[in-house]
Amino acid sequence: FFKAVYMCEVEKHRPQVFQNQDKESFSPLEDPLPAAVGVTYELCAGIVDKPDLSLEEIACGEVLEECGYRVAVTDLKRITSYRSGVGVTGSRQTLFYVEVTDQMRTGEGGGQPEEGELIEVVEIPLEDSMKFAYDETIPKTMGVIFTFMWFQNNIAPKLPKK
Repeated sequence: FFKAVYMCEVEKHRPQVFQNQDKESFSPLEDPLPAAVGVTYELCAGIVDKPDLSLEEIACGEVLEECGYRVAVTDLKRITSYRSGVGVTGSRQTLFYVEVTDQMRTGEGGGQPEEGELIEVVEIPLEDSMKFAYDETIPKTMGVIFTFMWFQNNIAPKLPKK
């Protein structure tokens, strides 16, 4: 759930909420939208806030925390780095690819609820991945679309044919 996504949906569906609002105080919504309109599909991710750890070590920790899989640094394949949120934060993101198996699963994942994380691990079948990526009714980040395209171009062609 992201407040900014939710508020964009409120503005789209209930523009009157923002009319005559004082910027210093905001009244509670009388007829709120369901919280689900603020939920998006995203990649496993984390903040780089541990200077003693490499990006790869942080990525492995996030895969464990959010998805429940224990992966080794040597399992990661670096895809690329890019800027995101350039109009707001200008943050740099680095994407890694890792394959996981049921044997690597050590927990349910789900993130850290005490940090406001409520994560559900979702598996998208390969044959549905591009439909998912281009479906404008499914709220997702550009990173999701990019990685699905990367996978289709770099990994899928090497998979055994069914």
